[in-house]
Amino acid sequence: MVSTDHCPFCFEDQKILGKDDFTKIPNGGPGIENRLQLIYHHGVNSGKLSLNRFVEITSTAPARIFGMYPRKGAIAPGSDADIVIWDPDAVHTLSAKTHHMRVDYSMFEGFEIKGNARTVISRGEVIVDNGQFFANPGRGEYLRRTAHGGAWK
Repeated sequence: MVSTDHCPFCFEDQKILGKDDFTKIPNGGPGIENRLQLIYHHGVNSGKLSLNRFVEITSTAPARIFGMYPRKGAIAPGSDADIVIWDPDAVHTLSAKTHHMRVDYSMFEGFEIKGNARTVISRGEVIVDNGQFFANPGRGEYLRRTAHGGAWK
């Protein structure tokens, strides 16, 4: 499984607090938006991961570990699958100017990746298409899970 220490502290307003005292710098960095892109670029494109393994470590395994499988992490009747249509040939340059995170910098600024989400479908609704985000705030849904992992009930 792959996880992240996603902490979108803005540089100008928050990270700068540690300018004269590093102990005051808020820990972590923004990166959740780029996680799949980077794993695909460095894993699948380099031959270190198969496409099936990519899906397993980014979707199925986390759903199992967090007690949400097969409600999440599977495309099956009764599952609540968020489907990503992936373009393996899409080239994209990572930048704070183009990301959707509410943060003023990218620790991957200027890095070019190959492979990117083209369309995202959530509960039957297209919420991302060709880099444009269409979902309305508040459309998320709380999903109960088991406290110890295992199958969703």
